[in-house]
Amino acid sequence: MKKVFIGAMIMVMSQFAIAGEGMWLPMLLKSLNEAEMQKMGMKLTAEDIYSVNKGSLKDAIVHFGGFCTSEVISSNGLLLTNHHCGYGQIQSHSSLENNYLKNGFWAMSKEEELENPGLTATFINEIIDVTIGALMGVTEKMSVSERQSVVDKNLKKVTDDIQRENYQDVYVRPFFNGNQYFAFKTTTYRDIRLVGAPPESIGKFGADTDNWIWPRHTGDFSLFRIYAGPDNLPADYSPDNKPYQPKHHLPISLDGVEEGDFTLVFGFPGRTQEYLPSPAIEQIVNDLNPAKISIREKALGIIDKYMRSDEEIRIKYASKFARVANYWKKWIGESQGLKKTKGIAKKKKFEKEFMAALPKNSSYRSILPTFEKLYKQQAPLAYVRDYYSEVASRNIELMTVVSISQRLVSAYEENGEKGYQSYKERIIPFLEGFYKDYNATIDEEVFGALTEMYVMNVDKAYVPSSLMGLRDVDSGLDNGRGVNFYNQTSFANPTRMFAVLEMTPDAAVRHIKRDPAYSFGKEWKELFDAKVAKPLSGIQFQLDSLQRIYMDALMKTFPNKTFYPDANSTMRVTYGQVQSYNPSDAVTYQPVTYLEGVIEKYVPGDYEFNVEDKLLELYDNRDFGQYADSNGKLPICFIGTNHTTGGNSGSPAIDAHGNLIGLNFDRAWEGTMSDYNYDSSICRNIMVDARYVLFVVDKFAGAGHLVKEMTLVHPKKK
Repeated sequence: MKKVFIGAMIMVMSQFAIAGEGMWLPMLLKSLNEAEMQKMGMKLTAEDIYSVNKGSLKDAIVHFGGFCTSEVISSNGLLLTNHHCGYGQIQSHSSLENNYLKNGFWAMSKEEELENPGLTATFINEIIDVTIGALMGVTEKMSVSERQSVVDKNLKKVTDDIQRENYQDVYVRPFFNGNQYFAFKTTTYRDIRLVGAPPESIGKFGADTDNWIWPRHTGDFSLFRIYAGPDNLPADYSPDNKPYQPKHHLPISLDGVEEGDFTLVFGFPGRTQEYLPSPAIEQIVNDLNPAKISIREKALGIIDKYMRSDEEIRIKYASKFARVANYWKKWIGESQGLKKTKGIAKKKKFEKEFMAALPKNSSYRSILPTFEKLYKQQAPLAYVRDYYSEVASRNIELMTVVSISQRLVSAYEENGEKGYQSYKERIIPFLEGFYKDYNATIDEEVFGALTEMYVMNVDKAYVPSSLMGLRDVDSGLDNGRGVNFYNQTSFANPTRMFAVLEMTPDAAVRHIKRDPAYSFGKEWKELFDAKVAKPLSGIQFQLDSLQRIYMDALMKTFPNKTFYPDANSTMRVTYGQVQSYNPSDAVTYQPVTYLEGVIEKYVPGDYEFNVEDKLLELYDNRDFGQYADSNGKLPICFIGTNHTTGGNSGSPAIDAHGNLIGLNFDRAWEGTMSDYNYDSSICRNIMVDARYVLFVVDKFAGAGHLVKEMTLVHPKKK
């Protein structure tokens, strides 16, 4: 039965899309993709990429912190990932006296490598198809809730039955909206140390101006190391731990790339939604993205003003600003790309083909009309959800402490002093880190601006009375200062907040409940939960259930059409080629950038486009060592047709022979809509050239001892 199911899935997925599209499970490459990949120039076999019985490429691929990808590049556990993936750790070690963000950091010995509590590195040991077990007993006659109940019970049994070592974990993820299930057996290392990071003038060159933009000239990389216990297994941090000895590490090619070269990107892409119906895409483009973009634009403008005037604030807010700006700019490009490539029209055309292919009596004929009705019902609630999320959850920092305080009160009311103390112990470290990088003056201004937007742009039925009370006859709002949160609340002041936490549980809870920010947040959340979250949850449940049926219907209706699973933070392979493109009329973007481009963009003293004196000196002397291209120029970045998304940050770009040629870190702005609609004409992933990484480590930083750890090869000269 299992063989029959897999055979059916292979038939569904076996007709290949244009090179670059799709995020594929590595253990199915032999049956689905190997021939196509080799036709494109790959010299490897599927077994070289994924194997359970011997070391393979998968054993060098690491889920970095659960949010990025990294790869092992030496036999001593040296990890390569993006600068922006390691940014939080680099920032946590930085101060005005030791500003590693600005000046970079290089450990000249293993003793100088810096501990990072809480940072993890996870390897995938094995991927197992558990579809049969997961869907055991499921029938077409079951209601959605009945089906989910059976699946949930099955998954617990499936997980429990998988044999593992005591240091291994297992998790199961649904694919094709719950039509297929795979289990992932993992090993997670907990002692990860910072080894090296270039200065921001290299690691963030171009910063927010160049983010999501090609041509790019950013050396977006950082180096860490995995440490293990004496048995090479996971262990908590200890000075006695030894560098991890991997099953496989990636050799690094010094031969670089040319137009048309095969590229394989291996990693943990976060989320794509390639099979959403047209009403969903219309809602994203016309309503949701514009709202989120405008909110973040307002917040970023305020933060940027303070960062440019004060270096200490810039250090504190650098990581937060980058996090907020990243998706702000992505949403802009995403909407523009969907419009440019007529993404909605393509969806509608495909949906017409789907309806035309269905028999007149097919139960599937009701799917698209039902989608239309449900998305129409959802639209006003989804708009408020995104507005509330952006204003109350993501961009006003005070509301983070309000939320924590609400959970602290709940812990006390539900589980007494024991529950209170347990939760308090968990939040103290978080609050210490939070207040370290918090500025109440900035947050108050953001609060005023964003709550004004909320009141002006959200239906009054979803605005709490305390916010409505901010209105005045002339200006409409008094910019948020009427409530005096930031003068009266304990939450905006670390001294006062920690003093509250030093009280007895009973006294602390009484004090928190009297806090004006707590009362405000409680009213807002209760209103949101009752009028938005609850009804929206019911509609979303129907949409999710219908999406599973739609996915099943598509695969059955078009058995010869390409269907690859959406990204869900599990290990995937995407393959393509180094390729130029034409973003607009009379414009052609070449696939490789060089150090000359850095010099052209150089603006002395500018925080986005400054260039270090040492780099200028190396450029002037053409002192590029063995890292120059055949044309004598130093390559910086290149682009390919690989289908990537968030989570692929830090993913290795691998050549036809299995060698590292680059480090994935971004997408071209015109193609950021690839999460919903991959289009090979403009979708390009952006990678740092591995030779620039080596050049910076060796020639710029003088950390050649790290390069000596690595395996450098010349595959094109064989």
